[in-house]
Amino acid sequence: MVHRMFIDKTHRGFGLVEILVGLAIGLLTTLVIMQVFSVFERDKRATTGTADAQVNGSVALYSISRDLQQAGFGMMPTDKKGTSPIECNPAPTIDDGNLQTPIITSNNRIPFDLAPVVVTDGGTAAGASDTISIRYGSSFAGGAPSVIKAVLGTTVSVDNNLGCRVCELAVVFNETGTACTAGVVIGPHATTKKCPDDQNDPPPFSDTVSIQFQDIAATETATVVPGSSIACLGRRSTQVYAVANGTLTLNGAPLVSGIVNLQAQYGISTTSGDNKITQWVNATAGTDNWAAPTVAMRNRIKAVRVAIVARNSELEKDAVTSACSSTTDANPTGLCSWAGSAASAAPAIDLSNDPDWAKYRYRVFETIIPLRNVIWSYEAL
Repeated sequence: MVHRMFIDKTHRGFGLVEILVGLAIGLLTTLVIMQVFSVFERDKRATTGTADAQVNGSVALYSISRDLQQAGFGMMPTDKKGTSPIECNPAPTIDDGNLQTPIITSNNRIPFDLAPVVVTDGGTAAGASDTISIRYGSSFAGGAPSVIKAVLGTTVSVDNNLGCRVCELAVVFNETGTACTAGVVIGPHATTKKCPDDQNDPPPFSDTVSIQFQDIAATETATVVPGSSIACLGRRSTQVYAVANGTLTLNGAPLVSGIVNLQAQYGISTTSGDNKITQWVNATAGTDNWAAPTVAMRNRIKAVRVAIVARNSELEKDAVTSACSSTTDANPTGLCSWAGSAASAAPAIDLSNDPDWAKYRYRVFETIIPLRNVIWSYEAL
């Protein structure tokens, strides 16, 4: 069987015009797809950046809050008499080598600051952030003081040295807090072993009614007398939170990225024996010098209010953030720490040191952290 193929000579291929039209339609379709993809990608980066900012801000605020809740531990009064290292005025001195790990002898004595928390105001310059220094001890006995019964050189006799461990810090003070001294506990223990580099394995005491100091300042030996009290603080921690180069730092080491500002205020009561916060103040000099508070002023600090500013890393084409409208209005708009009042103005957030600051989006995380060790001691203070 023979099959014949018939070819219709009227059928032809695409001409140049048809090809150009097809290319034009394809290009337009591609342009629309790329535009949709670009918008989607921009929104995705903005959403991802916002999520990152939220996580960074939450972690930063949690870290500061956790340490602030410990502020003053081991140094607060444990009875209504108010006998506590927190009352020391002036502050005792201590060899600065005793504050290092491992402990060394530097023969350089410095004031031993016992303030539970210190806010250092960053000033009014653009980009300035505050710094928060938090201090607390690690004594498992909570720094409960013991009365000194007798003194022999740098060794004191007490009813019980529970809570004291070798290589940890101790403070001797009288009832009024007008005479204090600080030093490192080195015994008594069964061997001549000195303070180890690793604090996880301190040598044991050989008895339970004596405490021996490594050193005592010659000018403060009059404090170490029968009738004075001694409180073992454990290994005293100082945690310093600050912001540097868009990162929250802890003792100078990077902790959380994407944090561009930190603001803090003291919540103060009318008297140290009252726990009701009547005003929020910046740590600045003024009528009341909260940049360098006295012991009486320091004991009025019952809480710290903190604002953490986290930034979305996505740079927008146009300005998307405005400066705070007011630090005293009840409902401010823009980049604000919190709502202030005429009596307690909120701290200002100024990021204008970066010329593109308004093209970023920010999340502000704000909270109030009560200083519970100070609050629990209000009757003694």
